[in-house]
Amino acid sequence: MNEFQLNRRQALIASGLGTLSLGMPGMVMGSDKIDASGKAVASEKCCIFVLLCGGPSHVDTWDMKPEAPLDFRGPYEPIATRVPGMQINEMHTRLAQLTDQFTLINSMSHPGAISNHFDAMHNLLSGHSDKRVQQGRPNDQPYMGSFIAKYKPSTRNFVSNAWLIKCVGPPVFCAPNIGVGGYLGSAFAPVFVGSAKNHPAMENFQPPQIYNSYDKNRFKERKLLLAGLESPRLDKDEKVRDWANLREQTYDALTRQEGRQAFELNREPQSVRDRYGMHPLGQNLLLARRLVESGVRFVTVNGWAGQADHDKKGPPSSSWDMHGGNMGMGNAFGNGSFGMGFCLPRLDQALAGLLSDLSERGMLEDTLVVVTGEFGRTPYVLKQNPPGRQHWPKCFSSILAGGGIAGGNVYGKTNSKGEYTTRNRVLPEELAATIYHALDIPINDPQDVSGISRSLTTGKPILDLFG
Repeated sequence: MNEFQLNRRQALIASGLGTLSLGMPGMVMGSDKIDASGKAVASEKCCIFVLLCGGPSHVDTWDMKPEAPLDFRGPYEPIATRVPGMQINEMHTRLAQLTDQFTLINSMSHPGAISNHFDAMHNLLSGHSDKRVQQGRPNDQPYMGSFIAKYKPSTRNFVSNAWLIKCVGPPVFCAPNIGVGGYLGSAFAPVFVGSAKNHPAMENFQPPQIYNSYDKNRFKERKLLLAGLESPRLDKDEKVRDWANLREQTYDALTRQEGRQAFELNREPQSVRDRYGMHPLGQNLLLARRLVESGVRFVTVNGWAGQADHDKKGPPSSSWDMHGGNMGMGNAFGNGSFGMGFCLPRLDQALAGLLSDLSERGMLEDTLVVVTGEFGRTPYVLKQNPPGRQHWPKCFSSILAGGGIAGGNVYGKTNSKGEYTTRNRVLPEELAATIYHALDIPINDPQDVSGISRSLTTGKPILDLFG
């Protein structure tokens, strides 16, 4: 062994401080700025992606058709908002006062007959329109959070890509690559946080084990031991120097309190928690705000609204899959766990709380907020009893706010019954390109781990959405 090589023991000791950032999903780190006291300063842009799993009805939420026949428009009336001519569901009493802060896209669409959750969610999150996932053909395209973890990693936190409340049960409600990072590898996959039995609205909420407390004195002793074993001559070797730098970044992230404290929601005034709503969706959006404050770049929030006290049906991954009686989910227009009367007021409270909070804290300019389902629902009401709506990939709605997005706009249009787009159709790849553009992510020259050039997305950003 020459003088510039590590022996096996030294390598193992070194890896004790470095493998946390290399071997666990989502744990990649980059470069963030801190001030002289070690506190974080303004972060690079980040994203809170609220995924309304199951696919909410566009005609019952943000693309209402009050002049359509009753069998299409459903039981709800639109409400006037802060922006003249911009109308949303009457239960959005809080969001109606914030419409000047976001853009509403009413012309989202999938190409072809992609009407299953699996394909639709894969295309939405990957930014590639491709109906082959359910057909059993492999597709290793990473999702947006993984690409952002690669190009905009954080040093203030172990985690660059987080997912709050993972889909549960059969993968029909999930995209296939959420846990593996696609061809980028598991280091860029999200760290999953919480479940139906462990979420931040609960008093005993537990963060991921990677944030467990550690013995500071023992950790310091190990670092000193490692320093004593190393020779300054090792710094002459570039590979060893890179490893040492990574280890120092890991040590720095371990000893910071920001990541761990982000999960301590009791640090928030109760008035702030109440503003978001003391339910899973509200407290997860509050946690998402705290996570991006702590350096996490991309936070996907499962839009699970929780379960009504009188209705405990269904998995906590698809509040918005409101089929009605033909799937045993109850009245889609009722107050059960799969009913608009239960879910929409909770979304209204939580999202209004998030947008107001980000704005008041001066974070909205650098924090992109995206709210969307994987598709819409049939513009006509299913005639079984109780009523509901089936999947509808031809058109659906999304909300974008912050990150340079102009507020007070409605982009795109559907026909008088909400059946198909008539103006400015937006495909999943165009939404993905718009998100990358807002976060300053390059989309022209990506490479996978093998060095083969591959496209982040085939879409182009919609520049008309930006102020």
